[in-house]
Amino acid sequence: MKLDYPPGATPLDADELACLIPKHITTQAQLNEWEQLNILQGEDWARRQRREILDEAFVRLLHKQMFGETWTWAGSFRTSDKNIGIDWRQIGVRLRDLFDDVRYQIDNKTYPSDETAVRFHHRLVVIHPFPNGNGRHTRLMADLLIEKLGQSRFTWGSTSLVEASDTRKRYIAVLQSADNRDFAPLIAFARS
Repeated sequence: MKLDYPPGATPLDADELACLIPKHITTQAQLNEWEQLNILQGEDWARRQRREILDEAFVRLLHKQMFGETWTWAGSFRTSDKNIGIDWRQIGVRLRDLFDDVRYQIDNKTYPSDETAVRFHHRLVVIHPFPNGNGRHTRLMADLLIEKLGQSRFTWGSTSLVEASDTRKRYIAVLQSADNRDFAPLIAFARS
């Protein structure tokens, strides 16, 4: 199978690609459709949970629920470096730091709710814990967090960010602004 990665996507290596569960998939469009069905099941699962989301076990389990019918490595942290993300050996430590920081921000009302959730999303993107599906996973994690904070979920540009589009380009641009500590564009995008 040859995948056509949109700009900013994390390419899978040959070993990761070999872990595709449905063997009938041969095109990017088929993979996107299959993953989307799996993601919707994962989202339904997540909305029924009443557990702590700022937890490594939840992060892994959510990814497994979102991609477990697509990839055998779903829910497992990556074991190699990618075009984005921290050194893979630091994932567990950096996640614990992130969870501790977000709990502190919530307890001390450091930022408004939207900013807390968007900053959480951005740091989770930077960590990039999984071989693939990180953007979709981190957006759902941010949605779950903002809902726990009593606000409505984000709209993230109100269109799919999976395929190459102007909305995806804007999303990547606002993530890059956040890399430079300017979170206002990402906050606005999340609510657009």
